[in-house]
Amino acid sequence: MSNLALIFPPNLLHRHHLLLLFLLVSATIAAGTTTNYQRFKEAPQFYNAPTCPSIDINGTDEMCSPQAVHVAMTLDVAYLRGSVAAIFSILQHSSCPQNIIFHFVASATADHHHLRYTISRSFPSLKFQIYPYDSSSVSGLISTSIRSALDCPLNYARNYLANLIPQCVRRVVYLDSDLVLVDDIAKLAETPLGDDSVLAAPEYCNANFTSYFTPTFWSNPTLSLTFADRKACYFNTGVMVIDLQRWHEGDYTKKIIEWMELQKRIRIYELGSLPPFLLVFAGKIAPVDHRWNQHGLGGDNYRGLCRDLHPGPVSLLHWSGKGKPWARLEANRPCPLDALWAPYDLLQTPFALES
Repeated sequence: MSNLALIFPPNLLHRHHLLLLFLLVSATIAAGTTTNYQRFKEAPQFYNAPTCPSIDINGTDEMCSPQAVHVAMTLDVAYLRGSVAAIFSILQHSSCPQNIIFHFVASATADHHHLRYTISRSFPSLKFQIYPYDSSSVSGLISTSIRSALDCPLNYARNYLANLIPQCVRRVVYLDSDLVLVDDIAKLAETPLGDDSVLAAPEYCNANFTSYFTPTFWSNPTLSLTFADRKACYFNTGVMVIDLQRWHEGDYTKKIIEWMELQKRIRIYELGSLPPFLLVFAGKIAPVDHRWNQHGLGGDNYRGLCRDLHPGPVSLLHWSGKGKPWARLEANRPCPLDALWAPYDLLQTPFALES
């Protein structure tokens, strides 16, 4: 007896039924190869206010226009839902959305065609580039941390932005994918960097800075003296304004890598890609108001428990930590603040009716 006869009654094995069965199985297999890819709705079109300057002056490349606002983010399938929501929130609250140019960094092995199609489908007029990121050079420098997601090589792409983005771009706002803006990103992009700061970010000097480094680090005078002449405070690398020209001139990618190489020989820190940034920049950055990074909304890195907003005004909500709003909403276990992320979620549910 054939395998089909073991599964289906003999009266179903008529040639027409076999043809129908073949088509059904083929459709199921085809669906299985695509269901890993999420589908997103198209966002509304956003237009510049009449007072916005043009970034297309005398036919020059818009990429190099000093009037453009440049935003850098990483892009991958795992966080794509968050990235789409972040983009939507940025455009919705911008006075000059057509002046924003996005720079997406994706793993060189990622499906760039799918990523480009997804972004273009949801934002048909978006100005963006996708840059392939070869993580092989950094993979061997990553040491394990308290949460496996923090060990993803793409978390370290921010170290290499100055090497990936065209050199005519002087300033970029780097953003993580687990956040939304509720204010005009141009205000953040215009943060003064002073005469010599390479980057700007909100600082949190009440945080226990010493906890980011091991006793081995603090007990070694040569290492601990790194912060001797600096008022070093914790800052979150998920929201930064970076002067790429100054980064180039100071060769800061190399400086970060040198700390990572030392970490492989002597364990001097615990938490992923953040400590090398602290070692190089803490105490040397330009300040940004805390409203631009209401971080930690994803809870701690162990349990991801619900958290409240910090006191004060809010321009950016950041679900850093283990709990991501889309995952909690999907599991029907949202935290109260996840309701602030939900309006920017463009996920196309399987049962949604096309308009």
